[in-house]
Amino acid sequence: MNRQAQAAVLFLVGAAVLHAGLTDLYLRYVKAGLRPLLLAAGVVLIMAAVATVWYERRGRGEAGDVDGHGHVHREPRVAWLLVLPLLALILVSPPALGSYSAMHAGTALQAPLAYPSLPATDPLPLGVVDYAGRAAYDHGRTLAHRRVQVTGFVALAKDGTPYLVRMALNCCAADAQPVKIGLTGHIPPVLQPDTWLQVTGTYTAKQTKDPVNDGRIPFLDVTAAKPVPTPHDPYDESWNN
Repeated sequence: MNRQAQAAVLFLVGAAVLHAGLTDLYLRYVKAGLRPLLLAAGVVLIMAAVATVWYERRGRGEAGDVDGHGHVHREPRVAWLLVLPLLALILVSPPALGSYSAMHAGTALQAPLAYPSLPATDPLPLGVVDYAGRAAYDHGRTLAHRRVQVTGFVALAKDGTPYLVRMALNCCAADAQPVKIGLTGHIPPVLQPDTWLQVTGTYTAKQTKDPVNDGRIPFLDVTAAKPVPTPHDPYDESWNN
C-alpha cells in the first residue's frame, strides 16, 4: 500500500474513532471515562494522515512508485479490504454484552472497601454492584428496612433461577465481567433473557454460589418489576471507582 493509501486508511481510522467518541457508540467498546483519550487519538490519527499526504506531495510525490524502467507499480486492490472493518465500525453499532456472556463468566463481585452512607430516598436507587456488595459482604446492614430500586438485564441460570445482571468494566468491553443478583419474591411470570428490568424490592439474606467461580451472588426480594429501555451506558463502572 503506497503512502497516499496509508494516509487514507489513517484518516478513516481517525474518523471512525472520532465518530465513536462523539456519539454513544464508544460506550460499546470502552468505559465512559476514556472518552477524552479516544477523541484525542482520533484527532492525532487524522493529523497524521494529513501530514503524510503533505509530506508525500512535497518531498517524494510518486517517485517511490516508479521502478528503474519507468514503470509505475500499482498496489493490489485487495489492500483496500482493510477499510471494510472501519466502515463496519462507523455504520454498525454492536450490542452490549448480554446474558450469554454473563452466564459463561463468574461474578466479578468483590468486597467493597467502604460502605458510604445512603440518602433517605424511597425507593433508594442503587446500582447492581452497589447493592450486591452491600448485600453479600455487609450482610445488608445498610439496606435494612429500605426499599431499593435496581436496574439490569435478565439472565437465567440452567435451573431457571433469574438473575439481574450488569457487566462491570475495568477499561473496555474486552475485560467486562458480570455482577449478578438473584431474584426472588414477586417475579414476573415470563422473563426473557437480555430484557432490561427496573426492579423494586428489599434486602434478603439469601445467597448462592456462582457455579462458574464460586463467587457470592446475593438475592433481592422483589416487590415490583417493570421493563425499561436499554440505558444510555449499559455497563456498570462503579465496582472499581
